Amino acid sequence: MPEDAARNLTKQKLSARELVLCLNLRLTRSVDIAMVAKAGGYDALYVDMQHAPYSIETTATLCAAALGIGVTPLVRVPSHDAQWMSRVLDGGAQGVIVPDVETREQAEAVVRHCRFPPLGRRSVMGLGPALGYRALPLGELNERLNAETVVVVMLETARGIDNAEAIAAVAGIDVLLIGSGDLTTDYGIPGQVDHPRLRAAYERVAGACRAHGKTLGVGGIRHNVALQGELIRLGARFVIAGTDVNYVLAGARQDTAALRAIPLG
Repeated sequence: MPEDAARNLTKQKLSARELVLCLNLRLTRSVDIAMVAKAGGYDALYVDMQHAPYSIETTATLCAAALGIGVTPLVRVPSHDAQWMSRVLDGGAQGVIVPDVETREQAEAVVRHCRFPPLGRRSVMGLGPALGYRALPLGELNERLNAETVVVVMLETARGIDNAEAIAAVAGIDVLLIGSGDLTTDYGIPGQVDHPRLRAAYERVAGACRAHGKTLGVGGIRHNVALQGELIRLGARFVIAGTDVNYVLAGARQDTAALRAIPLG
């Protein structure tokens, strides 16, 4: 792997306040998806172990494929268990997305699980795929991995939004990602992404991110380009822009609709 391929493109773009577009994987098992993501204009992809039955082995394989072409591989882990976070990072993920973070204490625990000392307590693996198995002194290796790892926490409940300021203040967190589907469900307005209460939540988290130098992320509003544009203007720089499932379905529906509209002779 070339030296620059081991660099985390998403980390670099977020540091420069540039827009990062991420593809959600729930269906794909083939390594070709990394090339498709890159050809489609994506900066990152994330393997969704929370809502899809990915094995740890398949997840690591997809991460390795993305690493090789400069697309940032992320993994949404299924729980707050430390072992999930450390195993996907050891397997080649350049970042972790942790669902349903509601408190400062939970955010601090995520940092402990994802970062090496002095920032956290992640167990040391040594050489691994995230840096191309490059032989480095352990101190330098740990420092590089800390620098190249993106830590994303998802705010998906009213409690998480209420604690956004405290969560954003935690050192070692990079992105506060609002899960709009779960949040609207928790608010009792499922799917109503234009509801004023959801807009207030976006604004509250955006303010917390600005105050503490963190990145606002948004998900659950795929294909709503108008709302995505509003949120980008509000400060969002990490956007879950599509899923493999939705792309396959959209293409299938378009083709079958066109064919069924042809008059039968």
